[in-house]
Amino acid sequence: MDQDTIKYLLMGIISLSFIFEKTISFLNVRRKTGPVPGTLEEYLDEKKLKRSKQYQNTNYYFGLVSGLFTFALTLVFLQFGFFGWLDEWLRQFGFSDLVLSIAYFGVLFIGSDILSIPFDYYHTFRIEAEYGFNNTTVRTFFADKIKGYLLSIVVGGTLLFVLLWLVLEIGNDFWWIFWLISALFIVLVNQFYSALILPLFNKLTPLKDGELKNTILNYAQSVGFSLENVFIIDGSKRSSKANAFFSGIGKRKKVVLYDTLIEQHTPDELVAVLAHEIGHYKKGHIKTGLVTGILQTGIILYLLSLVIFNEQISFALGGNISSIHLNIVGFTMLVSPLSMILGIGMNLISRKHEYEADDFAKLTYAGKPLAEALKTLSAKNLSDINPHPLYVFVNYSHPPLLSRLKRLE
Repeated sequence: MDQDTIKYLLMGIISLSFIFEKTISFLNVRRKTGPVPGTLEEYLDEKKLKRSKQYQNTNYYFGLVSGLFTFALTLVFLQFGFFGWLDEWLRQFGFSDLVLSIAYFGVLFIGSDILSIPFDYYHTFRIEAEYGFNNTTVRTFFADKIKGYLLSIVVGGTLLFVLLWLVLEIGNDFWWIFWLISALFIVLVNQFYSALILPLFNKLTPLKDGELKNTILNYAQSVGFSLENVFIIDGSKRSSKANAFFSGIGKRKKVVLYDTLIEQHTPDELVAVLAHEIGHYKKGHIKTGLVTGILQTGIILYLLSLVIFNEQISFALGGNISSIHLNIVGFTMLVSPLSMILGIGMNLISRKHEYEADDFAKLTYAGKPLAEALKTLSAKNLSDINPHPLYVFVNYSHPPLLSRLKRLE
């Protein structure tokens, strides 16, 4: 394809993706919630249900405005060749090809993040605060930004350097070598995320000795799950929303409970939530997620190797000469439909895994306390209890609440 065809193909892909995403979001937000389901009457009333819908609507319109801004800006950049202009401007400094590419992505990253700050700030301090979720201070907000920049430079910059060096030194065969490096990186992140990265943003405290810890450890022992690392994370530092997650494999595995989760739930419900998380491990979901993530990365890298030296992509983005970084930017746009399809597939697997983890908790502990915990979480977080099926199919990594309750109850 010539450069004009590629440029308009890119604009078409971006436009169709935006229209599709906002259409299913519109269908979801316009879907009526109906009366309060009988199973939720103790947790929701008409007033709370209405407020939940208002929260969904507010987030929808905010996402529409911020999405329109990004969409329009991307189209303008493509139409007027801004991506190529940036490449030409950086070349005047006489950088080597490797440094030029790193500098190019650095400018794009910083520029896009600066443009997103007003939206992030508004969402945190206006929308989340209005609905009673925000606990983030302005200092924490900007401290997180700075830490994020430093982490991106150290980790993301290192990976980017390795990728670009392999492309320049090896050529098209770079993909399988970088795939191996990426696979190792994914495994290491899974193993050490809660020990090395998470503490940069949050404080992890071991669960204190007492009835809750004893109950948790006794349950874990009853299902043959060796568990020593149960931690509390100060999630309330940023939000009143509650959560729990599992991290690591083997001896480094640990369960992390939000402090807000402990405040909002009974010990029985907390153990049921923990049983669900252990279910993910016992059913092999953690390893399955790692493998599928690595396979997906390999597919994307292989496809990138097919176009990494296609000069027409660089020209389509406004470049005067072929540039690896321009080709990578163009590729991320070209591959976005495939990324969406792969994401849908990952969500299908994830929803199946959530059902299986629920079943595990029900069989090895009890279904009722897990159901009660889900109801409390949904009510406290103003979750959508009746999402549109198409929106669920595309975007939900967890099954809708009522579907989970039907199986548990």
